[in-house]
Amino acid sequence: MAETPADNRKFKPIPLRFLLPNLLTLLALCSGVTAIRFAIENRYEYAVAAIIFAVVLDALDGRLARYLKGTSRFGAELDSLADFVNFGVAPAIILYLWSLNSLKTFGWVVCLMLAIGCALRLARFNVMLDDPDKPKWMNGFFTGIPAPAGAGLALAPLYLGFLGLINEGHPFAKTISIYEIAIAILMVSRVPTYSGKTLTRVPREYALPLLGLMALFVVFLISFPWETLSILSVIYLIFIPVSMLSFRRYKRRDAV
Repeated sequence: MAETPADNRKFKPIPLRFLLPNLLTLLALCSGVTAIRFAIENRYEYAVAAIIFAVVLDALDGRLARYLKGTSRFGAELDSLADFVNFGVAPAIILYLWSLNSLKTFGWVVCLMLAIGCALRLARFNVMLDDPDKPKWMNGFFTGIPAPAGAGLALAPLYLGFLGLINEGHPFAKTISIYEIAIAILMVSRVPTYSGKTLTRVPREYALPLLGLMALFVVFLISFPWETLSILSVIYLIFIPVSMLSFRRYKRRDAV
């Protein structure tokens, strides 16, 4: 019996460049789910570190896929599902076990809002990817806070707790709940935030200083992780109004 074209497609080898980015995505998913286990075992510092590691892997897998020209519809769907677990479900559970469980049902509702906000944000991001009428300059902006940044900001109370500024989170549970609701709203909002995806080349004169700053950041992140993450969270929140002003300048330029 002669082989059909469908049979040939079924057994066609898959290039390795398509598998490597998906492997990083799966490793990020393992890290996010392991963070939940650490939280259940009251090892919250390890739980937060696992989420941060998932953020790093999430930043690498997309760039690796574009560099290897290994982007695929399967990879995009897998990445979205992993992001929902890593940056929606896992941070919500960690926060509930660390602090918001003292608010009982209301604390759980806040965690649900955080997870739902992440899911809606990811769904909207996937839909907007297929918009052919979007101006090119809009690729430099996200609509709302991206899921990895949202997770990092949502975990900011734990950074302060590890620094001894918040006592186990429980006396501050109401304040933390208000903050988490604000983060959930920012994820589903229309607030423009810098994406950094259009930054693909660096002027030669800035290459060495940038490498030095990146190395210094890694050193501080390893040596003073909670101080560094706290400062990074504050800087990100400060830059949200800056990105809004920049977005409006682009819109006014297009309107002229």
